[in-house]
Amino acid sequence: MSPDPFGGGESALLRDVRRELDDGGLHGSFLVRDLDTGQEIGIDPDLDYPIASLVKVPLAAATLERVRRGELDGAEPVRVEPGRVTTPGPMGLTRFRHPAWAALEDLVYLSTCISDTAAADALFALTPPSGVARWLESAGLRGLTVRHTLSELHETPAERLDPGETHLAHTLAIQAGTPGRGHGLALLDATRANSGSARALVELLQALWRPSAVQPAVAERVRELMGANVLRQRLAPDFASDAAAWSSKTGTLLNLRHEFGVVEHADGQAFAVAALTASRVPATVQPAAEALMGRTARRLRDHLRGG
Repeated sequence: MSPDPFGGGESALLRDVRRELDDGGLHGSFLVRDLDTGQEIGIDPDLDYPIASLVKVPLAAATLERVRRGELDGAEPVRVEPGRVTTPGPMGLTRFRHPAWAALEDLVYLSTCISDTAAADALFALTPPSGVARWLESAGLRGLTVRHTLSELHETPAERLDPGETHLAHTLAIQAGTPGRGHGLALLDATRANSGSARALVELLQALWRPSAVQPAVAERVRELMGANVLRQRLAPDFASDAAAWSSKTGTLLNLRHEFGVVEHADGQAFAVAALTASRVPATVQPAAEALMGRTARRLRDHLRGG
């Protein structure tokens, strides 16, 4: 661990938050960084996790870059087939029963702001995972691996069980992991799924909020989309206020609960935050875990901010 620039309190803070996470049935990878000074604090920030819907942010950026270059037309209508998802949670076109048409740029909005899986896969049909990976490489971003589309996220045991038995899918998710970050379920295996670390996600946020390799117009639009994210039950309660704007993207898959974003304060300070977690509790609805994630990230940010 690097020397504590804040006078010795960092080690005690990290011990305390690790203990609180463990008591709450969570383990995770957290990183908070001051986007201007580069100072940061984290918990296992280099561990890879399957990132679930967080991949929709680089997907949006790669798509918008192709629009900027004239390879795609943002106004072009795209036919989207009806979704086949029946479990609670997904929104938008994913829940439609009939084919629909939407402009390409509107699909980017739906994919990013309401985490619409059908919209995301329509975008992946135009810019496949390999194309998103090339955009990440062109932006100098390492540590995020894009291997598959989003529809595969709903091909889990949860979709094959009755609603009253979904806890069994979570039990399998919890128990089938391996010490080497592998998993019996491919979508929870960091070596086979779309994956990344808290550090890699913070680097993506740094590139979007302080763009150099990312085209400014693309970065600005992705920031706007993340600012319009409607899923705000996880970290937003601890970061959004009249004096601070919170822009983010969530990701959820079985026992995985993630969020990454940027909090911008009225005084000009801005902090990138990434929280990747896995729960040991076999339950779909866990408001206490959501609150614990936010509290942990807030305490790390408060330490960097000096209070």
